[in-house]
Amino acid sequence: MDVRALAYGLLFALMWSSAFTSARIIVAEAPPILSLSLRFAISGVLGIAIAYAIGQRLRLTAGQWRAVVIFGICQNALYLGLNFVAMQWIEASLAAIIASTLPLLVALANWVLFSERTKLMGVLGLLAGTFGVLLIMGTRLSGGADALAIGLCVLGVVALTVATLSVRGASGGGNLLMVVGLQMLVGSMVLLPVGLALETWQVTWSPTLIAAFAYTTLVPGLAATWIWFLLVGRVGATPAATFHFLNPVFGVAIAWALLGEQLGALDIAGVLVVTLGILAVQLSRIARDQPRLRSTPGA
Repeated sequence: MDVRALAYGLLFALMWSSAFTSARIIVAEAPPILSLSLRFAISGVLGIAIAYAIGQRLRLTAGQWRAVVIFGICQNALYLGLNFVAMQWIEASLAAIIASTLPLLVALANWVLFSERTKLMGVLGLLAGTFGVLLIMGTRLSGGADALAIGLCVLGVVALTVATLSVRGASGGGNLLMVVGLQMLVGSMVLLPVGLALETWQVTWSPTLIAAFAYTTLVPGLAATWIWFLLVGRVGATPAATFHFLNPVFGVAIAWALLGEQLGALDIAGVLVVTLGILAVQLSRIARDQPRLRSTPGA
């Protein structure tokens, strides 16, 4: 992995992890579902406009259209929608830790449902990651964290896991920024009627809210996704996914630095265990894929 790929990976992990802190700021001052719908509408229009400017068009493969619909609903509407609602009552650091279990859930589902070969290191990583999450959840629940909000975050990451498994191998065909923009518009259209039915547009405008909304629209929404695709194109999906092990650490650190969220000794221990578990799972996947890559002509 070269220096540029390393920079892409670190930037992606930092941007992705920061989204929970900016979301926490937004939902404290504005309705979560309507705010998220507006964010997706703006990000989607910008993404499609930039895609057209660089020559991409609405000529997508069947797999890409499937990804647009599935990710638009599961990732944008369900995963992020449930997280935005939940963060009215729980801290950004806890939401970030739960969301960071995505690589663990995908690996577990591939192992159980698709009989994907998993090395001992991967199994140990799954066990360690599960233990770390349970440790953190137990600590937060005993400290008064809202159980329903935690459940919403768990449902959200399960929805994203389903989406990830549903579109395996459907990322080819180019036009990646166009696909991203369309996904966001799907998410916006799904969330809008829900927000109109359940919420009132009451916003406490402040420079902090405006900055947080602009940041989450442009940086985690567009820039992080674009950098992720650059990283995958440079090193491949499995090595790129290794950078997910940084998300629990970055997510907790950013929430602590910007929001002043407190961390206990058990929280820190849980974050480290989850981080090591994710790293073990991803390194196990790389080790599993290497023999296949070496046997591929021209690899």
